[in-house]
Amino acid sequence: MESKVHEGRNVKRFREMLGIKQDALAYELGEGWNQKKISLLEQKETIELPLLQQISSTLKIPVEAFQNFDEEKAINIISNIVNNHDNATGNSLFSYYPTVNPVEQIIKLHEEKIALYERMLKEKDEMMERLEKLLKDK
Repeated sequence: MESKVHEGRNVKRFREMLGIKQDALAYELGEGWNQKKISLLEQKETIELPLLQQISSTLKIPVEAFQNFDEEKAINIISNIVNNHDNATGNSLFSYYPTVNPVEQIIKLHEEKIALYERMLKEKDEMMERLEKLLKDK
């Protein structure tokens, strides 16, 4: 039986992995977006392609990741890899060392998060300048 990919749930998964709140994503998507709308979006099984592309651009994750990521398949693949590794080497799961350095990944995500916050602060400052100018003009 072919399982259906839930694009909204995938948006939520990747957003959470990046440590981005729904409010922050709504802000990045622009006018008309808020936390509640993001919450509703993440419940949708399919998302319109133009919107998915906008989210992809905002989160810097390929559209295909949202369209194709299937958690059950990923777990099965990982399980098979670990089981095959255990059977081939006679080692337990605890002797398996990943080749990805998790500290480097955390540092990378932290730097991306800082860049996002800096971009948000810059946009806030620009908006404040525009508002102050509008108030002075009145």
